[in-house]
Amino acid sequence: MELFRIKRDIPFMSYGKLTTTISLVTFILAVFFLFSKGLNLSVEFTGGTVMEVQYAQSANLADVRGRVDRLKLGEAQVQSLGTSRDVLIRLPVKKDVSAAQLSNQVLTALKAGNTQVDLRKVEFVGPSVGAELVENGLIALTVVCLGIIAYLALRFEWRFAVSAIIANMHDVVIILGCFALFQWEFSLTVLAGVLAVLGYSVNESVVVFDRIRENFRKPGMKHMTTAQVIDHAITSTISRTMITHGSTEAMVLSMLLFGGAALHGFAMALTIGIVFGIYSSVLVASPLALALGIKREHMIKPPKQKQEAVV
Repeated sequence: MELFRIKRDIPFMSYGKLTTTISLVTFILAVFFLFSKGLNLSVEFTGGTVMEVQYAQSANLADVRGRVDRLKLGEAQVQSLGTSRDVLIRLPVKKDVSAAQLSNQVLTALKAGNTQVDLRKVEFVGPSVGAELVENGLIALTVVCLGIIAYLALRFEWRFAVSAIIANMHDVVIILGCFALFQWEFSLTVLAGVLAVLGYSVNESVVVFDRIRENFRKPGMKHMTTAQVIDHAITSTISRTMITHGSTEAMVLSMLLFGGAALHGFAMALTIGIVFGIYSSVLVASPLALALGIKREHMIKPPKQKQEAVV
């Protein structure tokens, strides 16, 4: 299915040095912000107090969040829990203040104005549990990255595989750098978004590289240079990219704008990842493959010569 067809190939590779330079600069900045500012880890990673409260009627999350914020207990998370009456509140660790004292302060604030609200459960997430979640999250991210590297190594010629791996790692670092720069909260849902972006970005790289490999094998393109073959492949996949990424981005933006605080981090990670995933697959991975010296000979195996029988 195609929304439109571009008759003339767009010379993407003529801008390869510029786009890779931009990517290198953004990558370096992202790494700088990660080391200088660090990630703003959520209560799930750092530990803290988790409360579950139930209202007699539908809860106004904005009002609940405002009452909790006025207590100045740190950056708290407020989200719906299953039904419109149940609310989950996560509070960061406060020195010299127990989980019982924190929950009493919050419950008192929520009950102000004769609001009917009951405390259902209070749990304290210790720092050791948070450290374990960090470790498990890093393991999950590492396993996904290794799986992607193995898949690309088996699927493509090594120049394509290396280019795709670099482009996909570039996307992840950019997302983490944005969260570090703006100090957005990094939670388990954000980590899930990062893992989803990895798979999404790999899919786009595979589509582009498959088309490039297919074009190399077409007899009618033997007269074209490697850069022209890549430009033709990218141009011919633009319509497909517009359909798939456009529809996905529309869904993600709806989650970002209307999904509330619970989905904000997840949607933000996906929004950044999809945009940079398109950019890296087209304007990072392909120029890198060209710079590594990919040629038609690497895609087409020479025919085996039959040995004549000696009489």
